[in-house]
Amino acid sequence: MVEVGIIMGSASDLPVMQEAADILKELGVEFEINIVSAHRTPELMFEYAKNAHKRGLKVIVAGAGGAAHLPGMTASLTPLPVIGVPVKSSNSIDGWDSILSILQMPGGIPVATVALNGAKNAGILAAKIIGASNPTLLVRLEAYMEEMKQKVLLSAEKLK
Repeated sequence: MVEVGIIMGSASDLPVMQEAADILKELGVEFEINIVSAHRTPELMFEYAKNAHKRGLKVIVAGAGGAAHLPGMTASLTPLPVIGVPVKSSNSIDGWDSILSILQMPGGIPVATVALNGAKNAGILAAKIIGASNPTLLVRLEAYMEEMKQKVLLSAEKLK
């Protein structure tokens, strides 16, 4: 069953957003991925956001560059948690326009925001949200964290 929706404003966002898909796949979390532009396909964005929970999704990861309205507008239309990924795009003001568009949401419309181009962390956060009520996924997350720890310890050992 698909639990995470990954959406992005344009195909140019895919290299960044693919990192969310990759980590969700590694953790065994079912996801879907699509292009849903807040500015060019607002009707599609509206339909996607309003119906995501009815289709069984539990979290939406939304990435966008430039004005980056997709995460916030999605959050305004869905009862699901939305994780925003600011994307440094070709028309971006060094990524700050995207960061601030996603981060500075009005009261009542929260968007959990990760770092610029931080789709991997968005995927991990989505998995952790689902893992809070899924013991099997929680075990996989613990194993992932242990693997990261062992890599650091191995690197430190090589320095000695």
